[in-house]
Amino acid sequence: FFFLGGRIAPEGAMPPTELIGSIDQGTQSSRFIVFNKKGETVLKFQRTHEQITPKEGWVEHDPMEIMESVHACIEGVVVQLATHGYAMDDLKSIGITNQRETTMVWDRLTGKPLYNAIVWLDIRTHETCEQLTKAAGGDRHCFQQQCGLPVSTYFSGVKLKWLLDNVPEIRAKADRGEAMFGTVDSWIIYNLCDRLHITDVTNASRTMLMNIGTCQWDPALCKAFGIPMSMLPEIRSSSEVYAKIAHGDLCGTPIAGCLGDQQSACVGHCNFTVGDSKNTFGSGCFMLLNTGTTPVFSDNGLLTTVCYQLGKDAKPVYALEGSVAIAGVGITWLKDNMGIINDASESEELASRVPDTGGVYLVPAFSGLFAPHWREDARGAIVGLTQFTKKEHIVRAMLEAVCFQNVDIVDAMVNDSGMAVPKMTVDGGMTSNNLLMQMQADLANARVVRPKMQEATALGAAMAAGLAVGVWASVDEMTQMLQEAYKFEEFLPTLRPEQVAARKAKWNDAVQRTLNWA
Repeated sequence: FFFLGGRIAPEGAMPPTELIGSIDQGTQSSRFIVFNKKGETVLKFQRTHEQITPKEGWVEHDPMEIMESVHACIEGVVVQLATHGYAMDDLKSIGITNQRETTMVWDRLTGKPLYNAIVWLDIRTHETCEQLTKAAGGDRHCFQQQCGLPVSTYFSGVKLKWLLDNVPEIRAKADRGEAMFGTVDSWIIYNLCDRLHITDVTNASRTMLMNIGTCQWDPALCKAFGIPMSMLPEIRSSSEVYAKIAHGDLCGTPIAGCLGDQQSACVGHCNFTVGDSKNTFGSGCFMLLNTGTTPVFSDNGLLTTVCYQLGKDAKPVYALEGSVAIAGVGITWLKDNMGIINDASESEELASRVPDTGGVYLVPAFSGLFAPHWREDARGAIVGLTQFTKKEHIVRAMLEAVCFQNVDIVDAMVNDSGMAVPKMTVDGGMTSNNLLMQMQADLANARVVRPKMQEATALGAAMAAGLAVGVWASVDEMTQMLQEAYKFEEFLPTLRPEQVAARKAKWNDAVQRTLNWA
């Protein structure tokens, strides 16, 4: 594991007495970050966990290792709190944000996992999706009006159906009421809070089992998937005191916020107005557009999802979302699988050595294509290779591919919502790559706005938790806090429209060549 710590708040300032924690459990690591009331990062600790790939297209995590990493992060921060002169009761509440859709089943009696967690980008459920679609007359969007989502390997309900259909122990225990289902947030809360079995509305909206209008589990959807409703956690809002931590150094600290990672980033950017959008560049890319308190259903391959519900009595706010499976994971592939780079940070320098891709287009459909195409049969391709092609062109083509996938999503959002997207607020590890950000501005023909503070995802869960216990009194106060605390960098488009159109046409041609492979 590795450690990121130290005081980041201004030197010489008295330690603030109101701190808020955020457990950020991601695809590749767990983190615990502590913020002060100004939204400044005070302390943080991070620990990686293993990626288990037993077969091609299968990706799993060990649920017990995830909890070990969460406990290690909590312990690491507790040590730092004492070192920096803070008392434990300065930590007023904790929020949780998590990799979404990743699916776990555990034993109600023992609390032990019955199978490894099936990760969101796992595609073993392709045949399950085909069966569900065939039963609906071949319509992949047969459940869209109920849950806002297409039938896809992406979502938790399909993964849970696979587990019930393929792991006899899970089916037997589920039929006896002895199996519990949850996404990562549920698993963490269950283990920290004395077996409390809940989820929040944003994570529930990613299962295909929640009715997008009522924000409750839908009996008809559960029946269609063959899932006993006794397995499901109670759905709560994104901001309320759920319970207190039941053991350890933080025993008695309230868990008071919970959002899936992309929705948490929306809150962290204060995307509280209809038309606000954000794009997170992480393992994948995830762009959300706030559409208000009424769900908008897409005709262009986007997802209808809950953006947040900040309080038990608050109305849920919805979003359109476009999800890209391969972004940062693509850079990791260049490093680990192809040996083209030694470290992810090299990608910008290598790509900058050439003025363009030399006509090379790379479509990283390693696990199919997500929005707006939703094609599980797609597989990756590199086209346009010549004897002139060098590794620098391949690296640059991978960076461009991230941007082109986002452009496909922006175009779909414009068509669905009728709203232009002149600005893209960004966050995530990949946004430190200045070349990538300029490429994105050019190809999307939009201002790319990058906050200098890069912890929007963790901050969003902390804000939800702080709002629930009165650290912040209102959404308006949180918005003012963000405006005062953070500076931004902008990247402006520099290409002519005809240049962008020509390159998009080539990209679309390359995408078509990836289809019908699997």
